[in-house]
Amino acid sequence: MARFEHLEFGPDANDRPQPAEQTREAEDDSRALANADRTRRRGQYENALRFYSRALEYDKSLIAAWAGQVQMLVQLGEAPEAELWCRKALELFPGNGELLAARAQALCRVGDTPQAGAVCDAAMGAAGRSAFRWQVRGEWMLAGRQKLDEHCFSKAQEIDGNWLVALESALIYLHYNFPSRAVVRARLATELAPAEYYPWFVRGTAEGESGLRRSAIESLDQCLQLCPGNFDALTRRRKLDAGWSAGAAWRACRNFLRRR
Repeated sequence: MARFEHLEFGPDANDRPQPAEQTREAEDDSRALANADRTRRRGQYENALRFYSRALEYDKSLIAAWAGQVQMLVQLGEAPEAELWCRKALELFPGNGELLAARAQALCRVGDTPQAGAVCDAAMGAAGRSAFRWQVRGEWMLAGRQKLDEHCFSKAQEIDGNWLVALESALIYLHYNFPSRAVVRARLATELAPAEYYPWFVRGTAEGESGLRRSAIESLDQCLQLCPGNFDALTRRRKLDAGWSAGAAWRACRNFLRRR
């Protein structure tokens, strides 16, 4: 729980900036949010988490930063911490739809599907709408092995056509071991953002886990063209090569034995 010890939960009236400081702080929190978004789109979730935290140091009322930090903790596999943090945030902003959705996602990841469903319902019923709420609805469907998950992710994409929505929908599918469905979303992400390397990595991962070896290699190679030396892409690419080599050796041995 090391990260949790450093989180700020309550807006302190004594910390409010004076008028002369407000413009500078607005620029600072905007820059921090922009950096969080940039690193998030590269799959650099530790860095994104730090930038969201930095934005809150400037302005504790930024719901996007609160929800963003919870989402990054989920991506980092720290769902229990994310859920605890979200409950604290909801004490400050009760009934907020984005924070409710973030908590529902964390609950899905810790395996509390029934409570996740109740919180997800509350998020969907809150004022406003967002792609993220529909994504979490789709995740809850997957966690409970229910139908209509694809409808939820399509609805999320309809609300926000940004490639990040498609990418993070693919990541949800990968988490629940539905790689073939992840391929569809990841391919959409690469179509929308062909010059971004992380969507190609996620696409290659999904294709590889779906048994689409040739396509996976092509996607990972494209990732490496855009980001030479990317460690994760290189590692996954080598595993595909090693798996093919082992499979080829076994097939050659089997064919030899059949001829005897």
